[in-house]
Amino acid sequence: MRASLPSRWSSQLAVYLGTVGAAVGLGSIWRFPYLAGTLGGGAFIGVFLLACLFIATPLLVAEYMIGRYSGLAPPVAAGDMAVSVGRSPRWNLIGQLGTTSAFLINSYYTIVAGWVVAYAWKCGRGALVGLSRPELHAEWQDLLAHPWQLAGWQLIFIAVVTFISARGLGRGIELASRIRAPALLVLLLLLDAYSLGTGDVEQTYQFVFAPHWSGMSAGVVLAAIGLAFFATGVGMAMMLAYGAYMPRNASLVRPALLVSGSIVLVSLLATIMIFPLVFRFHMDPAGGPALVFEVLPTAFALMPGGRVIGTIFFVLLIFAALTPSLACFEPVVAWLQGRGLRRGPAAVSAAVAMWLAGIGSLASFNVLADWHPLERVPLFQGKTLFEVVDFVASNVFLPVGALLTCVFIGWRLDRMTFTAELAGQTQLAGACRALLRYVCPVAIAAVLIAAFWQHRN
Repeated sequence: MRASLPSRWSSQLAVYLGTVGAAVGLGSIWRFPYLAGTLGGGAFIGVFLLACLFIATPLLVAEYMIGRYSGLAPPVAAGDMAVSVGRSPRWNLIGQLGTTSAFLINSYYTIVAGWVVAYAWKCGRGALVGLSRPELHAEWQDLLAHPWQLAGWQLIFIAVVTFISARGLGRGIELASRIRAPALLVLLLLLDAYSLGTGDVEQTYQFVFAPHWSGMSAGVVLAAIGLAFFATGVGMAMMLAYGAYMPRNASLVRPALLVSGSIVLVSLLATIMIFPLVFRFHMDPAGGPALVFEVLPTAFALMPGGRVIGTIFFVLLIFAALTPSLACFEPVVAWLQGRGLRRGPAAVSAAVAMWLAGIGSLASFNVLADWHPLERVPLFQGKTLFEVVDFVASNVFLPVGALLTCVFIGWRLDRMTFTAELAGQTQLAGACRALLRYVCPVAIAAVLIAAFWQHRN
């Protein structure tokens, strides 16, 4: 007898807030602005928008469909659905790859979230006030050089996530999503207003929003598609888990569209927040950790009220990291619940396992920085343990799982079942099925090949 997961979203609003909270995270706030500015500006943004609509959205619908149909934990959801329509239970590989990806990605995503917590504390107590760019660089390097300090900040963040997860769907994840959504939006709008009022808006427009068609190439298009694919969280099994909590009468398309739209909106608001300040203080618009932990703190140190603005910014990032981490926890927690553990022990077990799994990645920034575990494999030469884990999880497990989802839902699931899951909306089901059959697999395969080619060279 099938043992369905015991929880359900309390309302359609909870579905929307939960699924949006799972996808909108740190990547939208620091990765999108840099890529948009350096890879074609408005042209890149246009491709990103189309990729979210025509690639990410149907994949989200497919994952919700698998989760809701089975009502089971992600590692066994696709196999259950497959058996019920006369296919092989080996389609469980979809959820197994996704759950493994979510586990591995969260083991180092929470490290980054720990950096954010550390800087919120530093900024709040005034430790960064008056520091020059070289001093802020030294502060950042000093944090990375101490593994146990990094592990401690990561553990603080994981403890918060575990506490929320242990409270269950209604009193934990739903409540966190209800608080996080308006808090994130309010903080973003406050910082946007400040940035637009005091920063260099004209240079921001030229750098980010003006279309730079001359810089467009196949590589830029693939980068936009890859960002849309990874930003929405497809392939990580968390939408399989959240789909299992959806009631039978819930729309699958509306939350998918809302997730894609929210990704675009938050990414654009983050861009408006960051770059006017960067250009006002003549900073280099570098991407990734340097932008967040060196460049922007320099701007905060120079501006009036920078201590308050900087603290708000890092609190914003904590909120941005919180619900995606919760969503990455969920496939593992749901699987442990399916194995007989109660919710609380399952959340604690998942947290401990993720923290321990992240120790090697964390040490790659300091004591294991010179260790390259797969040096004899050409693809991984010169890569630290963190880089190996990141590549395997993000560029192998995740896209392969998404490709399998396209094949299973697009080609192996019969048209009648597909249409029935979309409440009998024949035209909508036909369009979504066509995208899953022909557009999404080609796009994912192209991004997958490009990732291997880039790392090979």
